[in-house]
Amino acid sequence: MNESLLLIGSVIFICILLDKYIKKIPVPSLLIFILIGMLFGENGIFRIVYNDYEAVNLTCSVSLIFIMFYGGFGTNIKTARPIIIPSVLLSTIGVVMTAGLVCLFCNIALKLTLTESFLIGSVIASTDAASVFNILRNKKLSLKYRTDSMLEMESGSNDPVSYMLTIIAIALLGNEKIAVIPLLFSQLVIGIICGLFIGQAAVKIMQRPLLPSQESHTVFIFSIIILAYALPSVLGGNGYLSIYLCGITIGNANLSQKKYLVHFFDSLTHIAQVLIFFLLGLLVTPVNLSSVFLPSIAVMTFITFVARPLAVLAVLLPFRPQINQIILVSWSGLRGAASIVFAIMATLSFADQTYDLYNLVFCIVLLSVAIQGSTLPYIAKKLNMIDNDFDIKRTFTDYQEESDISFIKLRVNKFHPWLNKNLRQIKMPPDLLVAMIIRNNTVIIPDGNTKILINDMIVVAAREFEDRDHFVLSETIVDKNHNWSKRSLADIDKDKSERIILIKRGSQTIIPSGRTVLEPDDILVMVNI
Repeated sequence: MNESLLLIGSVIFICILLDKYIKKIPVPSLLIFILIGMLFGENGIFRIVYNDYEAVNLTCSVSLIFIMFYGGFGTNIKTARPIIIPSVLLSTIGVVMTAGLVCLFCNIALKLTLTESFLIGSVIASTDAASVFNILRNKKLSLKYRTDSMLEMESGSNDPVSYMLTIIAIALLGNEKIAVIPLLFSQLVIGIICGLFIGQAAVKIMQRPLLPSQESHTVFIFSIIILAYALPSVLGGNGYLSIYLCGITIGNANLSQKKYLVHFFDSLTHIAQVLIFFLLGLLVTPVNLSSVFLPSIAVMTFITFVARPLAVLAVLLPFRPQINQIILVSWSGLRGAASIVFAIMATLSFADQTYDLYNLVFCIVLLSVAIQGSTLPYIAKKLNMIDNDFDIKRTFTDYQEESDISFIKLRVNKFHPWLNKNLRQIKMPPDLLVAMIIRNNTVIIPDGNTKILINDMIVVAAREFEDRDHFVLSETIVDKNHNWSKRSLADIDKDKSERIILIKRGSQTIIPSGRTVLEPDDILVMVNI
């Protein structure tokens, strides 16, 4: 266990440090993490022999839960509303059609049985949310006709269908008796009800003053994610569908804490993606890939140029899409981590007794991410599908949280220069806006005639300072023997590269001026240039 933790910690450490440079490479960063895993593996430089499928399955499944939640959390329903129907059809009927076509191809071309072929088709039928989100964001691909929203919603919601098909295929290969219609019904209904109910309950709790701190909100959502997956799974529903819908419900709610949640889960899901793709690369034995390399090329070629385009055409044709949109959506069907996780699940179920399913799916994913992922920005440009007047962040609910606007508060005392003036009389910079005034616990949306009164709390909107590489914040504690104690800021000598911007005095927070006298036990927050 200690060796495994040392390995995982070291790899995450290395990948995070390299992430800034990896993003500059014209291939998806997730492909680099797979290659790093292979580099650590049995045939790599470090020659680590690792074949614990159960541990990888558990780790990747848990990571997928958070990736699926954040995919839903970031789905902007308002932006995506016009394309919800085609997106849902792509993630359901499109997945079933893709699985069926691949099943027929594997049965005819690879001479596999129908059940084995159906398993392969089921495992690789869904597009990968992690890969699609990663490319759309890192490459800043804003696409015409709301295609980016369509790809985002499809890739985030189609894993549950692929998962259900995989469960059916495993049962058929194991000669188990399975009632397909009741299974699908329970998976969908229980998953939908649990996801929406838990999401709504979480929103109601977070909108009330029941949680004491921002940290408690983060931990609360963390527990909600686990609950939203585990509860429907125990009841016979689809946990992945539940967690995605729960994420959509919470992400599209009005929450004052959303900014902090975005920052936390953005980092968490990034680490989860790194961990998944590294472990998948570590688990594979490259010398064993030669036996499945040609079949994987055949399957990948068929699914890319035949199965996926036919499914996309059949689903989108009633909506009269542009031909360049159909081509781009077809090319954007990246296979990824979910497919490999489902392959591991089948491997652990001994369903692939006659075929090397894991290595086959691994090769297909590797080829898909390398070829389709690397060329997606180029294909989008050639098809004239890039919308330069639109920001890709607007397809995600955290667009507002990532804007460059910050809010500050000003308390009006009897010495304040704005006291008893109307806003129109106050000369302010053009990038400064009085957003609201809090007066006697009443919120006022001001206009030019609003008069500033004593004890008003003024909330001002301004652009956030972004160039943070050139200064750092530090703390200094003023004890009773400190030479600044009992002296005003105007009277103390300090380095010209330092400025005191905040004083913590007990439970008080003080914005200092030259007249501010420092007291023992004050904590000074200083900016150092």
